Amino acid sequence: MPRLIFVNRFYAPDHSATAQILTDLCRYLVARGFEVTVITSRMRYDDPAAVLPREEPLDGVRVRRVATTRFGRGTILGRLSDYLSFYPSALWAMLRLVKRGDVLIAKTDPPLVSVPAALVAWIKGARLVNWLQDLYPEVAAAMGIRWADGAGGALVAGLRDWSLRRAAANVAVGELMAERVTSRGVPGASIAVIQNWSGDTDIAPLVHEANPLRREWGYGPEQFVVAYSGNLGRAHEAETLLDAAARLEGRDDIRFLFVGGGHHLDGVRARAGKNIAFQPYQPRERLAQSLGAGDVHWLSLREPFEGLIVPSKFFGIAAAGRPVIAVTHQRGEIARLLTAHGCGEVVAPGDGEGLAALIARLAGDRAACARMGRHAREMIEERYGQAQAMARFHGLFAAVASGGLAAGAAPQQ
Repeated sequence: MPRLIFVNRFYAPDHSATAQILTDLCRYLVARGFEVTVITSRMRYDDPAAVLPREEPLDGVRVRRVATTRFGRGTILGRLSDYLSFYPSALWAMLRLVKRGDVLIAKTDPPLVSVPAALVAWIKGARLVNWLQDLYPEVAAAMGIRWADGAGGALVAGLRDWSLRRAAANVAVGELMAERVTSRGVPGASIAVIQNWSGDTDIAPLVHEANPLRREWGYGPEQFVVAYSGNLGRAHEAETLLDAAARLEGRDDIRFLFVGGGHHLDGVRARAGKNIAFQPYQPRERLAQSLGAGDVHWLSLREPFEGLIVPSKFFGIAAAGRPVIAVTHQRGEIARLLTAHGCGEVVAPGDGEGLAALIARLAGDRAACARMGRHAREMIEERYGQAQAMARFHGLFAAVASGGLAAGAAPQQ
């Protein structure tokens, strides 16, 4: 079987989202006969001081970890240093490990790692697949970083586009992302859309009576819990939710729950009313209970980020059989899925009054809420489950390895 070499800054035992997804896929591919190597860092996403072994086998995967700085995510400069130090280390590792006929798969942590990967694939006679979790420098421009919206950003975007055109295939995690990539001159036929999966084999719908974590957090059967799970970062906004929560503070039966962390969390804590509670990130083995603690979940994505990233938390929420309120653009990626599958509602950012009214309506109609939750789980089982996504990757990598795909010829999924 062909040899696959992945490049991503985090891998098991790290528990960040990209690490979990990559780890799941590598284990699956090894079990089906692929030889898999991962080039990654010695860091952990949530513990930059940790130093993982330079090399080890994990579940049949050959893991090669390279040296980087370890400042972590506390400051922009520290994060930038961790990014920049990964590039030369990963480049050297790729040059040493990649051979003719290998399939080299570049994810997008750090951003633009597809560029050195494309160089190595060209030098070594390997075939390149880019697995796009986000699009830089567009994400940086959406965050208001000046250079990314000027000549410097145009130069970087040009290099990125070159690496995408050089690839045998490019995987986008959403339809809008695929449209963005196509608009940059990358052949649409070279883009496979494979959404991030949710771990739906581990996450299953739980009724409240069977959920010890909901009881541990102090919620009774009469309370309607509006939950948020995961990172509340710069691409998201919480103003709409805070406005709605303030309008509903007099409702004893409605509670708001934040589980996770992120850039905006301290600001939310500072303005939180008595009806908002906070819990830390939960371990993966308790994720079904954590997601099941809410009656409905909300998520947000600021409009400039549509097509640049996809909130992967959506698929975990849906796997838990919970409906979603998307505080997003009406034509955004998640909004499209909610409308198509009847598993949630969309509220325009800034419409705190409308969000409060929607939450009150759902709290008064638990049957409708449960029905949307069932639709969410059915959507996962029919189209966006882990098994479906991994089978698509298996087929894609097998085709690339056999030389059956080239830039401009990869199938749309």
